[in-house]
Amino acid sequence: MAAAQDKPGRYGIWSAELRSEEPALRAEIPEAAAELEELGFGAVWLGGNSAVEHAVPLIEATSTLTVATGILSIWQHEPTDVAGQFQALDSAHPGRFVLGIGASHAKIASQYRRPYSSMVTYLDGLDAAGVPAERVVLAALGPKMLGLARDRTGGAHPYLVTPEHTAQAREILGSGPLLAPELKVVLDADPDTARATARGYLAGYLALPNYTNSFQRLGFTEDDFAGGGSDRLIDAVYAWGTDEQIRSRVDAFHAAGADHVALQIVTPDTTLSGPASLPRAQWRRLADVLT
Repeated sequence: MAAAQDKPGRYGIWSAELRSEEPALRAEIPEAAAELEELGFGAVWLGGNSAVEHAVPLIEATSTLTVATGILSIWQHEPTDVAGQFQALDSAHPGRFVLGIGASHAKIASQYRRPYSSMVTYLDGLDAAGVPAERVVLAALGPKMLGLARDRTGGAHPYLVTPEHTAQAREILGSGPLLAPELKVVLDADPDTARATARGYLAGYLALPNYTNSFQRLGFTEDDFAGGGSDRLIDAVYAWGTDEQIRSRVDAFHAAGADHVALQIVTPDTTLSGPASLPRAQWRRLADVLT
């Protein structure tokens, strides 16, 4: 299977803020997308339960930026509707959009059931409606879903993972499909405050079994999930520290087999409940760190 996007660049931005419905943020999104393109980021991944429509203002405001849903929930969007939206956007801006889809979590999606077989059915629906398989990526964590990403789509966009997971994912996917893991970044070199920021945000994800099961497959234990995450877990799933330490952490994902790393800025104000503002100053700083 061909990759979902041939040239998304080495780095992208993962952001729930950039799909916000808040009027003030919606007005700022096109300008922010254009700036991210100028800063050299190759892609934007629209975090949370994003939809095709959320990609439109970013694509219209830029000329080369790849925009992806990261992730569209298969429980909340019918494949035929998604296919129509995909085709309209791709007709207007060929090759600029990647459809990232996922099965979400049982605690979030009331319809959640048999995620693997439901994903197979959803992919069948996209195929029947004419969405090119190579333009789809899966939010795949476990080996079975990664195998499905290899066999039926252009690649995988795993969320909340480590370099070790990336190496395992690359082995399952093989050399062709796109592997674009998400990585959280705290721009803080103080161990205490950086880890406190990281822990405050990670705590919400540790209530979701899909993530804790994934961590346990990687050798973490229940002790690592207490209190918002152990130092060992925080350091595995975040990049924080000096500029050199952050670059080294991002490089570790590439060395493990990632084609592209989707970087999510986390600040003391970042919450799971929704975006408050666009972290544009931090995106600028991150671009400097990566050069």
